[in-house]
Amino acid sequence: MKRAFIPALFLGLALVLWGDPAPAAVPIQPDQLAKLHALIKPRKSEDRWAEIPWLASLWQARQEAAKQGKPILLWEMDGHPLGCT
Repeated sequence: MKRAFIPALFLGLALVLWGDPAPAAVPIQPDQLAKLHALIKPRKSEDRWAEIPWLASLWQARQEAAKQGKPILLWEMDGHPLGCT
């Protein structure tokens, strides 16, 4: 059983590696650009977080939260904002 598995594994790997390459990307036509832009642009309902008056200073946020008796939402990230490292 094991003897048949190894050649089948190599055959499957060879088919994956030597298979057809991915098709070439089709350029976006100028008349399609406005439609695609409208499709990917965030709607107002998806952008509500931008209406919150965020504070960049943690100390200022702590003082404001203490005055109002409210908790703090700490939105913290490490690294590049786009995930490019």
